Amino acid sequence: MELAFIPSPSRGVLYLGPIPLRGYAFCIIIGVFVAVWLGNKRWIARGGRAGTVADIAVWAVPFGLVGGRLYHVVTDYELYFSEGRDWVDAFKIWEGGLGIWGAIALGALGAWIGCRRRGIPLPAYADAVAPGIAFAQAVGRWGNWFNQELYGKPTDLPWALEITSSADGRVPGTYHPTFLYESLWCVGVAVLVIWADRRFRLGHGRAFALYVAAYCAGRAWIEYMRVDDAHHILGLRLNVWTAILVFLLAVTYFVLSARKRPGREEVVEPGAASSGGDAGGDEKAVDLDEDGEDGKDGKETEDGKGEAADEAEADGARNEAGSGKKA
Repeated sequence: MELAFIPSPSRGVLYLGPIPLRGYAFCIIIGVFVAVWLGNKRWIARGGRAGTVADIAVWAVPFGLVGGRLYHVVTDYELYFSEGRDWVDAFKIWEGGLGIWGAIALGALGAWIGCRRRGIPLPAYADAVAPGIAFAQAVGRWGNWFNQELYGKPTDLPWALEITSSADGRVPGTYHPTFLYESLWCVGVAVLVIWADRRFRLGHGRAFALYVAAYCAGRAWIEYMRVDDAHHILGLRLNVWTAILVFLLAVTYFVLSARKRPGREEVVEPGAASSGGDAGGDEKAVDLDEDGEDGKDGKETEDGKGEAADEAEADGARNEAGSGKKA
């Protein structure tokens, strides 16, 4: 008998009149706002302009959503294109199903487009938003809780997740809450990246590479615990192999980048410095020039006064001399 467990919501959607409010969508939206908010603070701290992160996110977020959905549909195509399935369901993103690998890949493409339009180096932008993305994933994973999906193996632990739905082959019971494990892991990844970035001043994409590597390390063991259907290669789930491959790529980039480009970028956004600190310096220089001209004018005025005084004294002496002759 289970003494405690995490209850699942009876439904993942509420209706405000005819308008459906879906928990999964809310988690995604909240995660995006968190990522943009934190990314904006970090971008400004690195010397960028306020609002730049949001402007580039306008490109990155839609690309990321499309990429995440494409990865899910391609790797789980039988859920939508096998016999008895409706292919239209592939477009119902609110029912769950986003692959982080596709989201990061196409999201990076969208960010690259946004960065290129503003003349910003993509690695610097990626470093700024990396911990925010991890926090966004932590929030987004709670969407799986609303949908009662992506849980782990059966367990009677006090923090077990209770599944009550029997739809799509689910078996009611208590299972490992892998959504919670991944959410907590992502929070830890975000904290790790923030700490390492402050401690070692990571630059040129290394903070982002650290985020990717740390996330993959956790995703591998969490993915191994899941019991939902998945393609297997050599006995391991496809996402486990993907996590291993991406982890190796991230570590390789981190090491090579540290050797070729140590330190951090001095300028992350063209014109941002001149619009702030340099502008003040220019104004100060202008003030100094004006003061110098005023000083010069003052000197000339004083010289003019001195010459006029000398002439007045000379005239006075001549008058006095003239007066003496008349007397």
